[in-house]
Amino acid sequence: MGSHPDSMPAPATPAGRDGLDAILTRPTRAVIALDFDGTLAPIVPDPDQARAHPDAVPALAALAPKVASVAVITGRPAGVAVRYGGFAGVPGLEHLVVLGHYGAERWDAVSGTVTAPAPHPGVAAVRAELPGFLDKIGAWQGTWIEEKGRAVAVHTRRASDPQAAFEALREPLTDLAARHGLIVEPGRMVLELRPPGMDKGVALLEYVREIGAESVLYAGDDLGDLPAFAAVDKLRSEGVPGLLVCSGSSEVAELADRADLVVDGPAGVVRLLSTLAAQLG
Repeated sequence: MGSHPDSMPAPATPAGRDGLDAILTRPTRAVIALDFDGTLAPIVPDPDQARAHPDAVPALAALAPKVASVAVITGRPAGVAVRYGGFAGVPGLEHLVVLGHYGAERWDAVSGTVTAPAPHPGVAAVRAELPGFLDKIGAWQGTWIEEKGRAVAVHTRRASDPQAAFEALREPLTDLAARHGLIVEPGRMVLELRPPGMDKGVALLEYVREIGAESVLYAGDDLGDLPAFAAVDKLRSEGVPGLLVCSGSSEVAELADRADLVVDGPAGVVRLLSTLAAQLG
């Protein structure tokens, strides 16, 4: 991050440097978009225990008034991300937006309410079938199901070989999801069965265009963030500079390879946000 607390890290790519320069030059036209788990909050064995890094909210509150918008884009329900992040009622975050379930839900700090479409019927069907399905294919031991409201996730982090369990489950869960009109979203030792049509890339593109932003920063940590990285590439091709940040993890080398800047997990993301806020005065 540099030897001086106010020194900005240098992106490794020309496109990333252009993106950072555009944000610094015209911050009031910039959108800062961030994933939650693994980016603002450390990854923990039990997702229900995940909480934002202790310095995340102060960093966001310092930065948000200086840019066009700050948005959290997450696979979690929007209300859960708001609670676990501690985002509600924070001075400086009066205009924060949380796009939950990959953009299917939206929480605005202005209203303090969540808006969302009706649930997909396939989620209820998969929820009912999944325990017996995992037992039948011999994958119950070491895996567990997370209820996410508009989605259901199967975690393998507690298995004796988490990566092997993840790979073994990927195809059968994809088949199960397809039978019920759903798709599988892979993450860090987790496979989420959810409705199609929305991903973090779609959510990011729609929000950037809604705001009329002229530059964008996106930070993420896992495979579910690749569509958002692709969305920034698309915006760049349309003349909107962007900076891609990877909240570094050895588990997801593909994301780090695509990033303009790799930082040291949520602590590194928080330092970057704080430094950016300081640079903007």
